[in-house]
Amino acid sequence: MDVDQHLLNVVDVEATCWEGQPPPGQVSEIIEIGLTVVDLRARERLAKHRLLVRPARSEVSPFCTELTGLTQTDVDAGLPFAEACRALAAQHRAGLLPWASWGDYDRNQFTRQCRRTRTQYPFGHRHTNAKVAFTASYGLRRRPGMAEALRAAGLPLEGRHHRGDDDAWNIAALVLDLAGRGDWPEG
Repeated sequence: MDVDQHLLNVVDVEATCWEGQPPPGQVSEIIEIGLTVVDLRARERLAKHRLLVRPARSEVSPFCTELTGLTQTDVDAGLPFAEACRALAAQHRAGLLPWASWGDYDRNQFTRQCRRTRTQYPFGHRHTNAKVAFTASYGLRRRPGMAEALRAAGLPLEGRHHRGDDDAWNIAALVLDLAGRGDWPEG
């Protein structure tokens, strides 16, 4: 029996983005990985982590800086993507612990970028889309964004929205809210 079966990694990524289409030759790449460790049994957020990732095929646009607060200088000091994935596995047991994100964007972005760069996917297959669980629990007709979900749950938005570590922390609060309601999926 896994002694850490009650732990969950909540992940949120920020990626290079533009107001319109990417400039020629550039692709959307992860530039920040936020991770919050949740203890579902104790119903608490245990740790908040942040990995900056240096993009290889894109640059941080002014639009992206305005949205995330991250600059090109910030991400230039980050880890290469493959190294960040290895750090997730080694330091955060990403392949062993179940994980969750708000929607499927984060999972899909990792899948695409790992495939494109021939990097080993750092996560296991036990992923929960917290947005789907929240929508069902609250009986909503459409799936809300994270900030809207926090308002619906009566929870504060802590930190800066569209910052990976802060968003992971806030999503973790929503996960704990769902667990408290008995609506966090087991497994």
